[in-house]
Amino acid sequence: MSAAEREVMIPPHGLGGGLAVPDGAGGIVIFAHGSGSSRFSVRNIQVARALNGRGLATLLFDLLTEAEAEDRSNVFDIPLLAGRLTEAVAFVRSHKAAAALPVGLFGASTGAAAALVAAASAADEIGAVVSRGGRPDLAGTALAEVEAPTLLIVGGADHGVIELNQAAFAALRCDKRLEIVPGASHLFPEPGAMERVIDLAGGWFEMHLPRHG
Repeated sequence: MSAAEREVMIPPHGLGGGLAVPDGAGGIVIFAHGSGSSRFSVRNIQVARALNGRGLATLLFDLLTEAEAEDRSNVFDIPLLAGRLTEAVAFVRSHKAAAALPVGLFGASTGAAAALVAAASAADEIGAVVSRGGRPDLAGTALAEVEAPTLLIVGGADHGVIELNQAAFAALRCDKRLEIVPGASHLFPEPGAMERVIDLAGGWFEMHLPRHG
């Protein structure tokens, strides 16, 4: 199953995005890219297209305006990024093609922390969260407030980040799972590594989103 992506603008900051809604979609996954990336992240696009093929809608969007992105500190401003995700959820709820779909969040790097903070502040809206090579530890005290089922995926060769994910995993109080992909480094460039990420993330969203709401 595939879906044509349409260009959208996320209010109130006019953030550019791409929305793809397959026929009969069972949920929608909003992506939060990592530091130094954008909605054109090759890895996130790869995951999004695979999720479309599994019958899930996707929204890839820029979390920052062009001016904001010029200030490097903004990519580490987790409350700011989480607020942009909350605005994206509101956009989805107002969009005819996706308004009724249960919402999942997929975060990479600092985007993972933003996804968890957003999930903690909007428990009734978020059905599942997946972190890929993320920094969930940066969500801080919000981790204990997350209610959405959460999957943390980290590479087995991503030393230092594994330990940060393990600490964040211990702080989560929701339905949770930590998956370490053997031999994979931070960006999962190794043969088969991204395919494993896609399989894990797709299965997690398929398991949890249809049950939400």
